[in-house]
Amino acid sequence: MSTKRAYVSPLREQAAARTRALILEQAELLFAERGYGRVTVADIAAAAGVASKTVFASVGSKSDVLDRIVDKAVVGSGYERAVARILDVRTPDGVLRALARGTRAGNESQFKAHEAIRKALPVHENGEALWERATADYREALRAVARHFLEVGAPARRYSAEETADLLWFWFGPTGWRTLVVENGWSWDRAEEVLYRTAASALA
Repeated sequence: MSTKRAYVSPLREQAAARTRALILEQAELLFAERGYGRVTVADIAAAAGVASKTVFASVGSKSDVLDRIVDKAVVGSGYERAVARILDVRTPDGVLRALARGTRAGNESQFKAHEAIRKALPVHENGEALWERATADYREALRAVARHFLEVGAPARRYSAEETADLLWFWFGPTGWRTLVVENGWSWDRAEEVLYRTAASALA
């Protein structure tokens, strides 16, 4: 005996997707501005113009919302395309310039998400694991760039591939960008140029 498949309305699915996106967008903004610990599900619901039960049904708990923001930020950073472009560059100086440009683009476009995640770390029940998940692909990308930088003829091999990757993380990781742009008020353009020149000088 055949069973009827439940009909799923495409319009209803699209509406649900829009609602979910709006909830995540507003939650990201609230987490970035106030901090994860100072935001409730009711706050997120009010900002998105929905009921609290809609937040739970669409995304889940507050912790689930943050998890989705992390996932969205990793995908939205465009790191895979940026790394692919960098690995096509055949000169050490060109690699560092492309890296400065690529990491600037990723950090600038995902600034609110990074702030939301960073402000959640002290109060989130799994803060360390959250940061690791948020940055694991970023760090692996810089390891690939470090190996490529040495392979294309880095002027002086003062550092191993692992040490070079650590230095690239120091300069071009999210903390480096945040220190200059947020904490010290630099423009993104100025930060990009100075981080590139600092790396080029140190690795020359």
